[in-house]
Amino acid sequence: MNTLLVRTLANLVAIYAASALLPRVQLSDVGSLLIAALVLTLINLLVRPLLLLLTLPINLLSLGLFTLVINTWMVILAARFVVGLSIQGFGTAFLTGILVSILNLMFQPRTRHRSFIR
Repeated sequence: MNTLLVRTLANLVAIYAASALLPRVQLSDVGSLLIAALVLTLINLLVRPLLLLLTLPINLLSLGLFTLVINTWMVILAARFVVGLSIQGFGTAFLTGILVSILNLMFQPRTRHRSFIR
C-alpha cells in the first residue's frame, strides 16, 4: 500500500479517535474528517521536517521530547486550515498530537532490510 495513503488513513483514525475521546475536539461532518486527515498528512510531509531541522538543538537537549510539541503545532495548524475541525486549547491539541504519533507509528509499514552480506 502506498505510504502516503497509509499515513492519511492513520491520521484519519487518529482525528476520529480524538474527536470521540476528547470533548474539546469537534468535527462537523465526515467530509471535514477526510479533509483534516489529508491536510494533516500534507503538513506532516512538508512542514514538519523543516521544523524538526530548525529545532534540532532543542530536540537534542530535551532528548526528543520537543518532538511532541512540534506534533502539537502540526495539529493546531491543521485545525486552522480545516473549517469543520475545532480543537480548543493547547492541552487538547497536545493529546491529539500524541494520539496521531502513536497511530502513525502503529500504521507505519514494516520494511525488510536487506543485508549485503549473505
